[in-house]
Amino acid sequence: MNVFMAGKPTSRFVDQIKTEMNISKWLDKKEAEGVDVSHIELPEDLTNDETPAETIFFKEIRPCSILCTGSHPFATVERFGHWFYCRGRDKENGLHTTQPQWWMFTKDIELALKTARARIEKI
Repeated sequence: MNVFMAGKPTSRFVDQIKTEMNISKWLDKKEAEGVDVSHIELPEDLTNDETPAETIFFKEIRPCSILCTGSHPFATVERFGHWFYCRGRDKENGLHTTQPQWWMFTKDIELALKTARARIEKI
């Protein structure tokens, strides 16, 4: 049976691919290969296709309006399977930040939470 129709994969085929590889499995695979995954960049298709199982921590410093389009300092910890994705953006002088986003993957929830809190609260 042909799984492609008009040059595009059917939803069954796409669903099968998505269930075969997710962020947690991909990180496990890379870790098994001996790669330090703590600061690895995820493939774009995995980043865009999977939402976290839960957001454990989130804090943003936004003293200006909710309608403001500037980049604001934040820190968050999200769970993907048994991995925790800790990320954020550090504060600069003023209301907004141009600092690059930082991130870390870990299986240790306490380390993820400690890192996120320390980065956002050092302000």
